[in-house]
Amino acid sequence: MEKQETRRDFLKKTAIMAGSTLLATQLSWLRGYAAGTGGESDKKVRIGIIGIGSRGHLHLLHLLTIPQADIVAVCDIYPPHLERAKRMTENKAKGFTDYRKMLDQVKDLDAVLIATPLHTHATITIDALLAGKQVFCEKSMAKVPEDALKMVQTALQTGNLLQIGHQRMFNPKYLRAFELIKAGQLGNITQIRAYWHRNSNWRRPVPPGNVADFADPQMYPDMEHFINWRLYRAYSRGLMTELASHQLQVANYILGSYPTEIMGAGSINYWKDGREVYDNVNLVYAYPDGTQVIYDSMASNKHYGLEEQIMGPKGTMELEAGRMWSETPPSAPGILQLINNIEHGIFDDLPLGGASWIPDKPVEDKGLPILDEKLNDDGTHLELEGFVHAVQTGEKYRDLLAQGYYATIASLLGWESMVTNKVVTMPEELVLKNI
Repeated sequence: MEKQETRRDFLKKTAIMAGSTLLATQLSWLRGYAAGTGGESDKKVRIGIIGIGSRGHLHLLHLLTIPQADIVAVCDIYPPHLERAKRMTENKAKGFTDYRKMLDQVKDLDAVLIATPLHTHATITIDALLAGKQVFCEKSMAKVPEDALKMVQTALQTGNLLQIGHQRMFNPKYLRAFELIKAGQLGNITQIRAYWHRNSNWRRPVPPGNVADFADPQMYPDMEHFINWRLYRAYSRGLMTELASHQLQVANYILGSYPTEIMGAGSINYWKDGREVYDNVNLVYAYPDGTQVIYDSMASNKHYGLEEQIMGPKGTMELEAGRMWSETPPSAPGILQLINNIEHGIFDDLPLGGASWIPDKPVEDKGLPILDEKLNDDGTHLELEGFVHAVQTGEKYRDLLAQGYYATIASLLGWESMVTNKVVTMPEELVLKNI
């Protein structure tokens, strides 16, 4: 409990009280923390978790440390995952293999957290919302844009909460960067570059067994497709929905809009193992004000890792690294500047034509930290605290729902551009009218 209070106090200080309160007025979930009410009610929120694989397991670990969260039910069609989850709750949570039975049979269930494979998100989310539950659904929202739109429409029609799992919107480092950007630290943003590089085939070992013993064989023809669903188009959009959606959400928020045109190219140029989703993607997203977001991701080299580079005429930020640079750093004191000039040959004779043709070199200084303090949490714990707080107070977080929706749509339209080899424009029917 002490650690949670420290984390919340830190968030309030760095994301809200430092400088302007712009973010607190824009992001509804932050208002509760600004008012000092974040997760402090004595009311327990009764939560059921649907899907307890890798991500669902992590969420369960976090929720078990939030005093206001009461895990009363766990659901997974895969027996090893279900049994592990029940043990983690010391068998206090009731186990289910059918989420519909969980929704019907668990009395006073306030909320559900959905961390199932992508292709099942829409159906489970809509069923839970119609059953009167508040819903946290992992990104991306759905496999096709139309299903994502139906999820939003159902949340609005029922009046229930639908929060999408984009933890960067709860990460103090990112929140502080957003605040500095909106305050004009970089000037008008003119380009964003983002990338996510891994050197991993994403393939998991397939255990023995008959998939028909616990899953629909019409959906999963064998254990390979059940375990490695991320690699097949029937269930996944690969790098776009698993990784790109996070960074496109960041870009959308910073630019205050969504892309209107997308062009991209994707390929399977390394992992020739029967997968159907790309292991290498490159895209350009064009926004209404003329700004472009350049995105790439690969699964065969991890040297550069992941980053979001935000650039404007006044400076640059790298959000993952938590650093920022000014385009006009302060001049060095006289003698130091003189030594620097001599070392870099500024007083040497210049070739005919002057220095205008000399290429600009990358900035070599280390920049300044966006935040001086460091947190181990990437925002996942805070987003779950925010979800519990929303269920307690009735807050709907519609701003975050719009963020999750447009990040999903951008990811899926990027996929469409790659598979059709065409420039794709944002369809008018996918633009939210009432949120």
